[in-house]
Amino acid sequence: MFVNALSEALEAPGDDALLPPGLLAFLRCATPDAWIAWARGNPETLLIDHAQCEKKAASTAMSLLYRYVNEPLLLTKMSQLAREELLHFEQVVKLMESRGIVYRHLSASRYAEGLRRHVSPQEPERLVDILIIGAFIEARSCERFARLIPYLDTELARFYRTLVKSEGRHYEDYLMLARHVAPGSIDRRVAFFAEREAELIVTPDTAFRFHSGVPA
Repeated sequence: MFVNALSEALEAPGDDALLPPGLLAFLRCATPDAWIAWARGNPETLLIDHAQCEKKAASTAMSLLYRYVNEPLLLTKMSQLAREELLHFEQVVKLMESRGIVYRHLSASRYAEGLRRHVSPQEPERLVDILIIGAFIEARSCERFARLIPYLDTELARFYRTLVKSEGRHYEDYLMLARHVAPGSIDRRVAFFAEREAELIVTPDTAFRFHSGVPA
């Protein structure tokens, strides 16, 4: 089942011109068309969960700031990222308000936890894994923004186009930091998480979320 779904996802069209070089090769599959259709049928949930994702991204960056105080480059990058993610959160909430959408709590998708369950317990491997996962979350967000743009109204498409640039930069920063703090090559762990990430993207989910798989 996973193999067939992955094959279909790899054939899904995308706006490659908007994406950073190497991002599609980093991800093992494109977002399936079934998810795009699901997103188009749930515009309110899309924006609410998008806002939550931006808030969680800022929280993750702040957590790394507090935990790894002996990594100057990480502190600089995470400080910048936290500010940018909170700005995005504010922008999404403002968009929702203008469209009469009330911000409310939504249960989390299985995506992030499905990746984090594989994090190594020991340092520095733990930090390396967290940074690799951050790269995948940002890369997938970037890819999904790009895939959604052709189906959005002018205002939202313009906003998501700016997010493709920032999320692409965040993906590159996370990956750079993982290589920076790792004592050796991270290629094996990147390949491992690439497989786990693709599984989460092409397998069924019962509730639509920004990072959910395909509809069950």
